[in-house]
Amino acid sequence: MTYFETTEWLYTQLPVYQLQGSSAYKPGLEKISAFMDYLGNPHLDFKSIHVAGTNGKGSTSHMIASALQEVGYKVGLYTSPHLIDFSERIKLNGTAIPRPFVIDFVQSHKTYFLTAQLSFFEITVGMSYAYFSAEKVDYAVVEVGLGGRLDATNIIVPTCSVITNIGLDHTQYLGTTLAEIASEKGGIIKPNIPVVIGEKQAETTAVFTEISTRQQAALLFSEEIEMPVIFSDLKGVYQEKNRRTAYAVLRLLLDESSLEKSLKGFEKVIQNTGLRGRWEKLGDKPTIIADVTHNKDGFDQVIPVLKKQSCQKMHIVLGFVKEKEIESILSQLPTEAKYYACAANSARSLSSTILSEMMEKIRLDVRSYDSVKEAFESAKSNASEEDFIYVGGSTFVIAEIL
Repeated sequence: MTYFETTEWLYTQLPVYQLQGSSAYKPGLEKISAFMDYLGNPHLDFKSIHVAGTNGKGSTSHMIASALQEVGYKVGLYTSPHLIDFSERIKLNGTAIPRPFVIDFVQSHKTYFLTAQLSFFEITVGMSYAYFSAEKVDYAVVEVGLGGRLDATNIIVPTCSVITNIGLDHTQYLGTTLAEIASEKGGIIKPNIPVVIGEKQAETTAVFTEISTRQQAALLFSEEIEMPVIFSDLKGVYQEKNRRTAYAVLRLLLDESSLEKSLKGFEKVIQNTGLRGRWEKLGDKPTIIADVTHNKDGFDQVIPVLKKQSCQKMHIVLGFVKEKEIESILSQLPTEAKYYACAANSARSLSSTILSEMMEKIRLDVRSYDSVKEAFESAKSNASEEDFIYVGGSTFVIAEIL
């Protein structure tokens, strides 16, 4: 098979959460553990950093990877979902996994995938661990897919565990309170392995303290450490917490000299890792920002920034997936902006008609569009050079923009 045929086979033959949502969510470690045995347990061949959290885990993972690369380490990076191409999920020092490796891996093990009834996510996790083992990485930075305790990534024994923050997202799987969700994400905390918590929250601190005490794992809240001034090419205001979290992790891993050298990595995250879609500027005159923020906790940080933008008129292109509870997001949006409701080309996308009706009910100036492209083009044609355009709400929307 060609690379395109291989990835299409993965998307169509196997349950893919990114495309199908809840019907593809298969929690549990039994199948991934058996898959690792079948592959010769490649996940035991390298050091790793395991990163969970409601928001910021992708950015934090990329920051840590970039910083370790600056020290001279060979760094694997596993993240999800991808924006444009499958290979973005698995990188080595910022370079995507070679297409021949993907083709050969799927061809060699296709029968096992089907017999064992593996999910798309379990296969990609196994592929990443096999690739990192084959390439003899010094460190692999591994982002949790969903939750933590039952996530397929949770078979590694990391050098450090990281939980960026806890918010009310994926409540149908993880629990309906912050404490319940913290308990699920806290499932990545391993015996005698230090854990860094990125955000101290009243509802979750006791949960993490109890789990880390039980596991005899050193617990560090990143808010409690002193941090030097760190510049980064990731410009969203919400990245400040992620920088602090990443720095706390690096302090645990590196000696003083290496730590100093690693700080350069914060300035070169995009260059070193290829990260996209995090408050990414796509144009000037008008200013165009593309941002993958997609849940309430994320928008709680983004919306105040939107309201502070200095511009003549604001244009906001939004699309969401069906599973998100978006009423509380919509109620906070700037009332003076012009809105463009759209639906990405995905079965999981919320209808643009439904979205625009919800926005009309709270008296926002909104028009509905059949596609992301139409909405974006309309925003650009309506905007003057002094205007500001924000595109967000879903990774699918940003993928189509990029």
